[in-house]
Amino acid sequence: MATRLVQINMKARDDSALGGFWAKVLGWEVSSEGPGVTNLEPEGFVYPDPVAVCIDLVSSPEPKTVKNRVHVDLATTSVEHQAELVAHLRDLGATPADIGQGDVPWTVLADPEGNEFCVLDPRPRYRDTGPIAAVVVDCADPRAMARFWGAATDWVVHEVTDDSATLRSAKGVGPYLEFIRTADPKTVWNRVHLDVRPYPGDDLAAEAARLRALGATALDLDVPWMVLADPEGNEFCVLSPS
Repeated sequence: MATRLVQINMKARDDSALGGFWAKVLGWEVSSEGPGVTNLEPEGFVYPDPVAVCIDLVSSPEPKTVKNRVHVDLATTSVEHQAELVAHLRDLGATPADIGQGDVPWTVLADPEGNEFCVLDPRPRYRDTGPIAAVVVDCADPRAMARFWGAATDWVVHEVTDDSATLRSAKGVGPYLEFIRTADPKTVWNRVHLDVRPYPGDDLAAEAARLRALGATALDLDVPWMVLADPEGNEFCVLSPS
């Protein structure tokens, strides 16, 4: 058994407006599975497919109070493309964000609801990822996170150091999943979290039990899917197999 990273769940005060922003950023299509939910995926995309990690924006009245522990990095193809993309994003409503990054070659911005994201300088690693180069998770121990998420999913661990760890779909397509060491402790429920999905024919309860045996913790929420936390307390959802 294994799971696949299929989407990012992002809480939003106005899911429709924020979804419109991110659709323009990524060039993706907008749909909705119901009130208070806005779904984003590439045009012609057949869900689920590791070529892309989709985004679900879910309405929530709770305000953002701290820096998100999960964010996306956007890929660029040249220095000129990076500058053009940053200018385009600012025209769409993004604003500069200072998270203590100092003098770095990438640009840190915040979307209209304050969610931080990075526009990367051009890097060969991300030339075939699509618009999202990486989904990035802050953590205290990248090695431990690589062990857990490498076993929890069928994604391949590419690089691991004391400061970072990198995974990607076993098919070698789509964005990377990266864990970056940070000294900031987790203090609140993550407004942005990962959603994973088992394969067709797998048993949801059995898969959740396997993840708990790997070090995940069950969270008691009244929803039709499983909500767990990884070994560092980052919430994630285990969706129904499909």
